[in-house]
Amino acid sequence: MINPADTAQFSENCRACPRLAKFLDKVRAEHSDYHARPVSPFGANKARLLIVGLAPGMHGANRSGRPFTGDYAGILLYQTLYKFGFASAPVSTQRDDGLKLNNCRITNAVKCLPPQNKPETREIKQCNRYLADELTAMPQGSVILALGTVAHLAVLLATGAKRSAYPFAHAARHDLDGRTLVDSYHCSRYNTQTRRLTTDMFERVFVDIAAILKQSRRA
Repeated sequence: MINPADTAQFSENCRACPRLAKFLDKVRAEHSDYHARPVSPFGANKARLLIVGLAPGMHGANRSGRPFTGDYAGILLYQTLYKFGFASAPVSTQRDDGLKLNNCRITNAVKCLPPQNKPETREIKQCNRYLADELTAMPQGSVILALGTVAHLAVLLATGAKRSAYPFAHAARHDLDGRTLVDSYHCSRYNTQTRRLTTDMFERVFVDIAAILKQSRRA
């Protein structure tokens, strides 16, 4: 169960993690046109589908200021969201491109760009209160899609669920107190180019998500 006392409203001015704040200061100095701050979630707060990624990418969300926007990982994600009716367009290029999400929200386990794309455990824990706040807002019968193991574990941490009871596996489903956690390999360049994750594999995850949401509306 999520403890309301552990939740907190997110701010793009957050500097709670000294290492990440210092790194973003450096990135901002080198790339003055980049967002280079904590990246806000994208989509309605009470959407019935919450997608959780790892962290902003250097030249993607860290540049654009919107999750999975302008980087390789966003290509498959947004075209899939569009195909299944969760996005108004199949491509996400920049924060003000007019793209809208339909009953979907995209966030990250860690809201700041980490060096080498590797957040430290303490940073994941520090940022987890923001994820807990997002999960608290989700209605019963909704779905959480975790892209990768880090996102999966961050969701478990935010809900207080035992890691051993909910092992990560691609296309796995887990019941979390009336909400369904669905796992997928991350749609990163490495995973898609090595075909660890194919378009068909990713779309089948969304077929399952659509079925879960349809069934919950009938309940």
